Amino acid sequence: MSTIYLIIIVVGVPLAAVFGYLIRKNIAGRQVDSAEAKAQNMLVEAKNKQKELLLESKDKSLKIIEDAKKEAQERRQEISHLQSRLEKRESLFDQKLLDLENKNQKLNDKAAQIEEVKEQIQQIKTDQLTKLETIASFSKEEAKKVLIENTEREIKDELLQRINKIADENSEDLERKAKAVLASVIQRCATSHAAEITTTTLDLPSDEMKGRVIGKEGRNIKTIEQLTGVEIIIDDTPQMLTISGFSPIRRHVAKRALEKLILDGRINPARIEDAVLQAKKDMALDIKKAGEDALYEVGITGLDPKLVQIIGRLKYRTSYGQNILRHSIEVANLSALLAEELGANVAVAKKGGLLHDIGKAVDHELKGTHTEIGRDIAKKFNIPEEVIYPIACHHDDRPPTLEAIIVKIADAISGARPGARKDTYENYIQRLTELEDLASEFSGVEKVYAIQAGREVRVFVTPDQIDDLAAVKLARSIANDIENKLKYPGEIKVNVIREKRIVEYAR
Repeated sequence: MSTIYLIIIVVGVPLAAVFGYLIRKNIAGRQVDSAEAKAQNMLVEAKNKQKELLLESKDKSLKIIEDAKKEAQERRQEISHLQSRLEKRESLFDQKLLDLENKNQKLNDKAAQIEEVKEQIQQIKTDQLTKLETIASFSKEEAKKVLIENTEREIKDELLQRINKIADENSEDLERKAKAVLASVIQRCATSHAAEITTTTLDLPSDEMKGRVIGKEGRNIKTIEQLTGVEIIIDDTPQMLTISGFSPIRRHVAKRALEKLILDGRINPARIEDAVLQAKKDMALDIKKAGEDALYEVGITGLDPKLVQIIGRLKYRTSYGQNILRHSIEVANLSALLAEELGANVAVAKKGGLLHDIGKAVDHELKGTHTEIGRDIAKKFNIPEEVIYPIACHHDDRPPTLEAIIVKIADAISGARPGARKDTYENYIQRLTELEDLASEFSGVEKVYAIQAGREVRVFVTPDQIDDLAAVKLARSIANDIENKLKYPGEIKVNVIREKRIVEYAR
């Protein structure tokens, strides 16, 4: 059994292997045939789709070509239409151009005809003028001259009468209006005037005080006179002394110093020096206050404090006996009123009126006229140009602006009031000023005071520059210059003072 099984196994295994191989091959062939068939079917379908796509693309291409041909045909038709329109227009333009040329030619022909006619007319006119000149024995220019002369002679008198009548009417009307305006302004700005004098009186508590003011051997009174530049007059008038000097500032400094000394009771050279120094400081404060009060009175603000102080100095400056600060305030008020009446700038006129004589505050210290000095001061403090005009031009014949003219008129009104000014006083002040200025020109001179109504001039020199011999020569030189350059009544005493003072402090 086992052998049979073994044989069956030996034989059956190969047969099974061969049979399995054949079956597998058959199955594989079938699978291959199936795959090839599928591939063949897919290839056929792809070729069919390709043919369809080609046909579709050809249809689209043909359609695009047909559309392009149709659009090109339409464009050609439109271009042809436009070309025909242009040809028609060009033909019409050529026709109009020909017509225009014809008209232009006709106009040129007519112009030539007109020129010929004008020449003929001119020739006829020339012939006629020649005949007239021959008949009248006058040329054209001579006849024109005769005609003008005859016409002028006939109407000359009439024209003159008419012009004079108009001028008289205008001048009378203007004069009447000007008088009305000035009268109204003067009436609204009436101020009082006090004549300026050159002396100041000081009340004393007792006559015994006169001796103390004089001091031992007159040293106190001499010290006061040397430090202040005034003359102290002590006479028989009870309980009173007189301070004489042409400068109000010097007189007030001396008066303030004497009042302090009399109140203190101790009067000696050292105390006098301290009192004079304190009086000068008080005067500076008083000058500043005077400037501020003047600005407040006229209603002007915004000026530099230093300029306000210069305005205050006008309180102690006079012109022909008239106080310049009061004069400036009055001119400012008059200028404002005139500006209101005439329609000018009131603020400019008022400020120009107040500052018009500002140069007189320092004219004894600087060279030049007070108008030039005032102009320079105003420019230094940045005063507007329209305000500088009245300052610089209030003495000119033709001031450049209406405000400057108004200030000039107001200045004349203020100075022309009865009793406002005195010519003799101004001449006296001028003579004393010239006397001091002449002596101040010499080298080595420190201070110069004209006293005793100009009969004496005291010259203080610097001891380091002027010795005793030079002081003698200086006195002689000053006297000679006074004789040669000044006019004065009587004689003038020249007093040269050389004083060496050494100060040291013990601590």
